[in-house]
This record gives sequence, structure tokens and C-alpha cells, in this order.
Amino acid sequence: MAQLQVKNLNFTYPDVERKALNDISFSLSKGGFYLLIGASGCGKTTLLKRIKKEIAPAGEETGEILFENRPITDVPFQKIGYVSQSPDNQIVTDKVWHELAFGLENMGLPKEEIRLRVGETASFFGISGWYRRNTDSLSGGQKQILNLAAAVAMRPEILLLDEPTAQLDPIAASHFLDTLARLHRELGITVLMSEHRLEEAFPLADRVLVLENGGMRCFSTPREVCEALKDNALSAGLPSAARIFTALNGTGECPLTVREGRAFLEEHYAHACGKVRKEAPKETATALTLKGVSFRYERTAPDVLQDLEMQVGTGEIFSILGANGSGKSTLLRVIAGLCTPYCGKRAFFGENRPRKEKGCRKGVVLLPQDPTVLFLKNTVGEDLTEGLLLTGVSKAEAERRAEKWIERLKIGGLLSRHPYDVSGGEQQKCALAKLLVTEPEIVLLDEPTKGLDAAFKGELKRILTDLKQDGITVISVTHDVEFAAAVSDRCALLFDGAILAAGSPGDFFAGNHFYTTAAARIARDRFENAVTVEEVVDLCKKKP
Repeated sequence: MAQLQVKNLNFTYPDVERKALNDISFSLSKGGFYLLIGASGCGKTTLLKRIKKEIAPAGEETGEILFENRPITDVPFQKIGYVSQSPDNQIVTDKVWHELAFGLENMGLPKEEIRLRVGETASFFGISGWYRRNTDSLSGGQKQILNLAAAVAMRPEILLLDEPTAQLDPIAASHFLDTLARLHRELGITVLMSEHRLEEAFPLADRVLVLENGGMRCFSTPREVCEALKDNALSAGLPSAARIFTALNGTGECPLTVREGRAFLEEHYAHACGKVRKEAPKETATALTLKGVSFRYERTAPDVLQDLEMQVGTGEIFSILGANGSGKSTLLRVIAGLCTPYCGKRAFFGENRPRKEKGCRKGVVLLPQDPTVLFLKNTVGEDLTEGLLLTGVSKAEAERRAEKWIERLKIGGLLSRHPYDVSGGEQQKCALAKLLVTEPEIVLLDEPTKGLDAAFKGELKRILTDLKQDGITVISVTHDVEFAAAVSDRCALLFDGAILAAGSPGDFFAGNHFYTTAAARIARDRFENAVTVEEVVDLCKKKP
């Protein structure tokens, strides 16, 4: 008997013509691990929230969702756990121990049983060392582990996760997925997880459910899904080993992991070798200089940034990586002028402020991690032009600029929607459009690919490259190592308050073991400085 059944499910949001879910039917067996993938806005979050009745969105629905042959509306809340993509949005208490106990208290359990469950759960998840800390003092990775632990403490039978690694650095994301895999393996909980970062999540799945424009594209094993999607835009997000295999017209079983990818190259390209050669970047004028910058949030607190030195050229794409809590977002806020360092200097174009041109300030714009803070109006369309109109730009000029980015970012279908009613990936697109209509000279991006599907990441790469050609400087903070490797002129690691090892993607990622791409791990010891799938494929095709 299926544990969860979704039968002919259709769902439409209020005042929206297009269905968010269109005739969805599938079933989950008890104890399985299921992955949910698809483009941004295809209905993944909507589907997960419809299964979790307490957070189900309002709208028109037909079809049915059954849990052990009972309507989902009749199922106790603790039977189905939920972890969202934003760690902060799910935490509701001030202390770690209280967060673990909160759901159990709502279940009405006796005090002694709550203490036992909390203690057992904290031990399983390795939380004991920070059990009594304030929740707002935790790193992003710790917060997400806490959210997972709080859900598991209620002993759910199905665990729903909505892009849980979206805001985690590569190491924290690996730790989270390792913990989830252990949880699934040892406790037998059924897992249904939506995710865009598939390198490590894809091999964990028993079956993969692919959504496309609100409908089901396929529901099969990971290797069969790789075959089914090889000519689909979603294939750009599949694990690097699978993409290398497909690009080289491999035969036999499709590799999914780094180990399997290395074995495939060893078997079929044992004599292939080579080096990625790239032209040295052209020297350009300096767009940003930071000298001896130190910053702390409180007088008695430790420094977040410490004697930091950094220089970025005009028209350069500069990517900064680092652990959650290392100070990356703070660095962007310092550059943007939202935080003032207690010592050090910041200069733009050799000056201490952005340039002005034609009476309109064309300086620095920042896309924050939470794009919703940029939205002020009731529709996406109004929001795009509102800021420009306030600066004195004519209505006709504001609409012209907006139309350009509406087309480039493919958000025409969202203009009548409220910014809070679109998906996380769509919010990223709308917020980016709102910034780019101002025609800035320096663009600061804090996790720009969060919530975006692989196809749009390719489009974003082209957009950033076009900005670079126009002489616009882009400084990006990201956990997405694959995107950073593909788009950046230089990459750097922020550690202990300082910038380390700034260099080309080839030099930076090829020399790293942890902050590096799956393609670099697959090609290590075979191809020098090959850090993207395309580079590995090109070198494999060259005759030795």
C-alpha cells in the first residue's frame, strides 16, 4: 500500500489564470527517498505546501491527497514534517533547546517525555554543544540542522524539504545532506525533497519526480531521469558526472557521483590529458578598492572583517566564497555603504564615493539574500518603475528600461502578481530587474542563484557577461561553486575576516579540495585547471 497518494491534483492561486499544478498523480512508498526537481516557478513549493496542510496556500483545488488512504486534512500535523529553504523563517523561539521542544509542546506531550525526546534528538544531530545557545547566534548551517532536528523530534512519518540547502555553503550543505541520508537510512522516514543543487542530492534518491510548467514530466530512477532529460534545459542542473557522460555520448550505466565519473574517464579516456589555457585578463581601471577595512557589529564583539584588502577592476566579475557566517554579506554591506567600518578606506574609481552622471546617481546597487526587502508595491510591474520615478526619470524612460529587463529576465507573466506571491526563484529575478533598471556601475549580488533553476543560471551568466562588456563591475557572494567557476574572472575565499587566494577560476578551484566543483574533482590528476563540465568534455575530445 502506498503511504502517500496524490491523485489528479489541480491547483490555481486566486486571481491567476494559469494552473500552478496541473493533473499531478503519483504515490510514495513508505521509507523511500524521493527528489522533486524542475524549473523555478514550476510548482515544487506549491506541491509540498499542499501536502503539508498547516501551510497550504489558498486557492482553487481539485483532486485528492491521501495519507495511508485518509484525506490529508484528517492527518495529525506531526505525521508530516516540513523544512523550508530559509532557515530563519522557520525558527520561532529564542533558544535552541526551546526550538527542539516547541513542536512537542504543541503535541501536548508530558514534560518528561519532551525532555527525553529533546535530549535524544540533540544527541543524534550533534546539537549538544550548542544546546543552550540563542538561535540568532547560529550559523546558517546550524539553523538548518536545528530545523531538521525540530521536525524529526515530533517523529514524522514523512519529511518534506523545500530546497533545504539553498542558503548553505558547500561544506554545510554536504553536512546537511549527510545528516539527512543517515536519518533516512537509520530511521526509515520517507523523504520528499525539492532541490536545485543536485550534485550530492541526486544519488541519494530512489526516484526523481520532475515537474514542468505545473505538470509531471516524469517520475523514475535517477539514471532513467538523466536519460529522459538529456535534451531538456533541466539537464544543465544534473550532476557533473552525468553531464560529462551525456556530452561524450557515453554508453552503459550513467555515472552520478564524482567517484563514478572518475571511473568513467579512467575506463574510456585513460590516455586523455591536457591543460586549460586561457588568455590573461586585460588590465582595466580600478572600480573598487578596500584598504585595511575592519568592521564589527558591537564595540565589544569580535571583528567580522579584519584589516581586509581588496581591489576589483572595472568590468570585472569577482566572486567571493566562504562559510556561512564568515562575513560575506557584511562585506557587501560595507561596500554598499550600509555598514561603516571603524577603520580602513573604501574608494570607488579612485574616489571615496560612486560617480555621478547627468545629475542622476549611478552608483552601487545591492541584491540582498532576502529579495523581498526590495519590494514596496502591490505588483511586480509597479515595483519595477517606482524607484526610477522617485529619482526624476520620466515615466516613458522608466517603462523603456523596465521593458528591456522584463524581456531579458523573462518575468512578463509575473507583472500583475504581488511580489510575495511568486516563487523564491522568481523573486530573485524580479528583484534583479528592479536593480538593473537603475543602470548601476557596480552590482553587488548576495547569493544571486538562490532558488534559480539551471537553465536560468545559464541566462544569468549571459546577463552578467553583457554587463561586464558594458563596463559594469559585478561582485558576487555565492555558495554556488559551479556558477562561480563558469562566470567569474576571479574568485576568492573570505576566511577569518580577510580575502584569501584571489585568482582565476582555474587556479582557485583546481587548487581547492572542498570549495571546488564536482568537475574539478572528477578531472583532478588528469586535466590541469579544468573546473567546469565543458572544459573536461573539451579536453576528453582532444586527441592525446
